[in-house]
Amino acid sequence: MKPLHWNAPELSLTFVLDDGPVRLLAEGDGTRRAAGTPDAARPMVEVTAVGSGNTLSTSRHVDTVLGHRLRYVRHDDTGTTLRILQEDPESGLQVTSVFEAGAGVRAWSEVAHPGPGTLRLTFVSSLVVGLGSVDVELYSAETSWMAESRWSAQRLRSGALADIVHAPHQPVARSRAAVTSLDSWSTGERLPVGVLVDQQYALGWQIEHNGPWHYEIGETRYGGYLLLSGPTDQEHQWSVEVGADSPFTTVPVSLVAGSDRDSAFAALTRQRRAVRRRRPVDDRMPVVYNDYMNTLLGDPTTEKLLPLIDAAADVGADYFCIDAGWYAEGDWWNTVGAWQPSTTRFRNGLGEVIERIHARGMVPGLWLEPEVIGTRSPIALELPDDAFLTRGGTRVTQSGRYLLDLRSPAARQHLNDTVDRLIADFGVGFFKFDNNTTTGPGTDKGGTSLGQGLLEHNRALLDWLDDLQARHPDLLIENCASGAMRMDYAMLSRLHLQSTSDQEHPLLYAPITAAAPATVLPEQAGHWAYPISGSTREEFVFALVNGIPGRLYLSGHLNRMDAKELDLVRSALAAHREILADLDTLVPSWPLGLPAWGDEWIALALDGPSVSYLALWHRAAGPSTITLPLPRSNVVPHFPTDLDGWTFTPTGDSLTVTTTTPEPSARVLRLNDPA
Repeated sequence: MKPLHWNAPELSLTFVLDDGPVRLLAEGDGTRRAAGTPDAARPMVEVTAVGSGNTLSTSRHVDTVLGHRLRYVRHDDTGTTLRILQEDPESGLQVTSVFEAGAGVRAWSEVAHPGPGTLRLTFVSSLVVGLGSVDVELYSAETSWMAESRWSAQRLRSGALADIVHAPHQPVARSRAAVTSLDSWSTGERLPVGVLVDQQYALGWQIEHNGPWHYEIGETRYGGYLLLSGPTDQEHQWSVEVGADSPFTTVPVSLVAGSDRDSAFAALTRQRRAVRRRRPVDDRMPVVYNDYMNTLLGDPTTEKLLPLIDAAADVGADYFCIDAGWYAEGDWWNTVGAWQPSTTRFRNGLGEVIERIHARGMVPGLWLEPEVIGTRSPIALELPDDAFLTRGGTRVTQSGRYLLDLRSPAARQHLNDTVDRLIADFGVGFFKFDNNTTTGPGTDKGGTSLGQGLLEHNRALLDWLDDLQARHPDLLIENCASGAMRMDYAMLSRLHLQSTSDQEHPLLYAPITAAAPATVLPEQAGHWAYPISGSTREEFVFALVNGIPGRLYLSGHLNRMDAKELDLVRSALAAHREILADLDTLVPSWPLGLPAWGDEWIALALDGPSVSYLALWHRAAGPSTITLPLPRSNVVPHFPTDLDGWTFTPTGDSLTVTTTTPEPSARVLRLNDPA
């Protein structure tokens, strides 16, 4: 049987259909070399079950018995969606691999067992793709609270995947380069995004799940492989029983191709736009003021909020979000859950504050942590145990909170009542949904494995968000989890804005801002800009630059600022809004490479067909010069508009930048092709 070739706009897939399992190879858009040859194609589905594991003793998830027994049955191609059905004749297991064309492809596996009996699955891949070689660089990122998106490159041959094959000895490698995320913080330690770069090609991917996930790169005697999946038994205590009435679908993943690192990340950017469920209200892209960072820090009152509301309106903010504490009489961490306005913080009720926001022409927003109930909250006694995640019949408790199980009708009704009431009572048009408490491995309620219980809860949360937005189509929602601890495209395909960090120091926010577009769309990347009144002009500008190349998320004591400081804020918002006009068409690149946490110079470019915006940060004191490879030579200061200690000299395909400021400083430039 001839190979099956199937094309997305920027990615071509080759499926080998013969007397073995269907095997898959990915390549570029026809102008780039394939990542290997058809001989290096790998079985595109790997699956294990209780009683049927791997052909070799290994921790890897390839060379599975069931995966190797799958055989091609048929395929269906609509032009934009390809479905390939395989079956194991011995067990009756059926797996349909689904591919949706975007910029690259979005893929997942649908597993069924229509015959008699059941199988308890312990692993199912979302996608496995063959690689011609593993002598490649892997770009991956560690992340943590206040230190998000720390990217690095590793040459796999010098690390996890040593070359052990030498004639006449021909061993089978059993090592892997594996990246795994645990529990409900999908990006709590590692990002579900990666790029493999060879001299002539690059493959990029993301796993689109708001819970545990896993990917690995390795090699077999046939060549290398990239494997992408959601939760597993080995890593996450996950298993599920499939039978005639109980199919299973894996989490979706996206795959793209490029010629180098930056083109692969650009392709991922276009793929994210393809999978995002953008609504008409998302076109607004407002500037949001939030009272938390370096400002009220969870202690709002009428007296503190009214002058901030007036000041935010005066500089041109569109939305005003009251952050944590509006519901609290005192210490609130383990008492949350009722989400009723405080009776002591607001002298004439929260309504007075909300009305000032409306009167100043802004849309009001509120912070909410919907998925938790404090152990000391009265709601914890009112809701049944079935409304919570449990293990062995006991509520899962973390950090003084119980965790709602969104599979529960009672839990969903509580949240629906809460959100509907706040919208009806106050005209709330924006919620900052936070998530500061992790679930652990999951729940065994209903007889599931811990991992499957968590997966069902994760999916129920997504369903609840879909239903909420269908009922309130003009509502915008920010995705936050202690900053960016759940920055994945299960959530971000649905929600408007992503908080990229809780980092409070402007110098440390710079690498977070610069690296964020590797993981999240620029038009969804909410970067805090919190200038501090009384700081030096360069410190003030630096804090504002952090917010400009994305979605500027404004904070700070605007009511304490003098006229010159407020003019700088207005100028930053004007510069930001100019970028907003193009933002959802721009793609990122990094002229100095993806930033390391301690880099002195950091650069992020957002590139379009006719214009690029370049954010530059110099995080050391004193004069310094650097040269960046940039093809556009018409350079205009964008923010601030005066040079003031910086010079820019374009020469051919490069730009030389010099700063003479005696302290750290930052600038945003606009670059065009010569007229």
